[in-house]
Amino acid sequence: MDDETAVELPIDGELDLHTFHPREVGELVPDYLEECRRRGILTVRVVHGKGTGQLRRTVHAILEKLEGVESFTAAGGQKGGWGATVVTLSPDPAIKDDSGKD
Repeated sequence: MDDETAVELPIDGELDLHTFHPREVGELVPDYLEECRRRGILTVRVVHGKGTGQLRRTVHAILEKLEGVESFTAAGGQKGGWGATVVTLSPDPAIKDDSGKD
């Protein structure tokens, strides 16, 4: 067994980075967004806090490089303002529409 303890996150469209170490963000954010896409959650709020803005800049740099990210913007005033980023994801092409339509 690893010395690391796995943490199970709820995949609900909101990722709060306050409980994670900044060095974990580079792997955490892409993995979380990939799982959201897989589950059809295409709008995700990433809470990074206001602070000095370094974590926000790190998150935005990650988002700029990720396939599947259509857009991202600062959350509105009631959603965290510039302490959170709302990410819009494209649908995962690997997930087939089960509606019966071709």
